[in-house]
Amino acid sequence: MPPVKEEAEALEQVRRALDGSGELSEKFTRVANALRDAGGYRWVGLYRVGEKEISLLAWGGEEPPSHPRFPASRGLCGDAARLRQTVIVGDVSKDPRYLEAFASTRSEIVVPVLDAVTGRTRALIDVESDRLEAFGDSDRVLLERAASEISTAVSAAPG
Repeated sequence: MPPVKEEAEALEQVRRALDGSGELSEKFTRVANALRDAGGYRWVGLYRVGEKEISLLAWGGEEPPSHPRFPASRGLCGDAARLRQTVIVGDVSKDPRYLEAFASTRSEIVVPVLDAVTGRTRALIDVESDRLEAFGDSDRVLLERAASEISTAVSAAPG
């Protein structure tokens, strides 16, 4: 686990990003960058989950993924959204659900953001790494707590 102080600082950055001015996509870009910095992650994406499609809202990293939109039934993101549970894969080359976003990705963690009222998956936090087995319990805890912070913002948003 990261020190509580570091986690608390990261979550405060997420709260500030969400409280700032601007459209939801601007806020989510700030959130993606805050999480990327806090975790030392290569790439962080925030996706909107619709009934039929998952679409990229914002990202922090070098470039956008090769699939900014895809069917809600596909990939690790689709499973995290459907199951409403965090999905961690230490070696994406061995997981048939993996939908390639970057050729260099070796491991991935996807955390659902649940609607505070309905419990439905409204968004996803997707973090990708070029290292095998890059994500552990401390990453899961941090990202799940960030998802809880984000939940209020997406629960208030239409759709």
